[in-house]
Amino acid sequence: MEKIVPRLKEVNPTFFSVTYGAGGTTRDKTLGIVDQLQRVQGVPTMAHLTCVGSTREDIGGFLEDAKNSDISNILALRGDPSPGQESFVKVEGGFEFSHELVAYVKSSELFSIGVAGFPEGHIACTEGREVDWDRLKSKVDRGADFVITQLFFDNSDFYAFRDYLQAKGMKVPILAGIIPILSGRQIQRFTKLCGSRLNEEISSRLNELGDDDAAVSAFGIDYATRQCEELIANGVEGLHFYTLNKSRATLEVARNLGFGK
Repeated sequence: MEKIVPRLKEVNPTFFSVTYGAGGTTRDKTLGIVDQLQRVQGVPTMAHLTCVGSTREDIGGFLEDAKNSDISNILALRGDPSPGQESFVKVEGGFEFSHELVAYVKSSELFSIGVAGFPEGHIACTEGREVDWDRLKSKVDRGADFVITQLFFDNSDFYAFRDYLQAKGMKVPILAGIIPILSGRQIQRFTKLCGSRLNEEISSRLNELGDDDAAVSAFGIDYATRQCEELIANGVEGLHFYTLNKSRATLEVARNLGFGK
């Protein structure tokens, strides 16, 4: 972190976000990292918070600790199933849905709240992506202030997602989730887990490049740059980069777009 964050600061990000482990496994670490980023590095930071393995009291304790550390930004998520579980299981005294978590965090009136959106629909939603998008709007109606999308590679999915929600009257900012591809095997694993789709251009190029990670990374930077350029030209309200605790690819994309130094 001591090396990566100063590098990323060179492109003047609006904020950093810090993930939260399933079942609260990294609760204290998450808060500690966010606190250090804000105090030492001087950057606005957002802490992830999930429902997984946590009671209402657990979540209340997390929020109290966050308040005491002057943390004011929370990404409220249902969260992925705990290791060994195939599907999400609500704990006794906890929350089953992320909109419940949003409403609970909102009730404190202390935090700016972000939520996750899925341009291709959530992998666990079998009713269709529009049903999932309606559920996202319910989270906003309960107090979410902005949306960060899951990673995606086809901008047409993002435009359909954004246009649908705006037509429903949703007015909060939607930040597009972008990941520069670093490795063919890695991105195939990620997309399988989250349900995102690799388009024909990406699949074909990854097949050509095989295990040449340097060439894959160069392609990933080029593709992410082109993807972001089109999103910016079409009025995207923000870009949220999934850095995977690495800086080089994100920095190259940001500089290609004219951000920072």
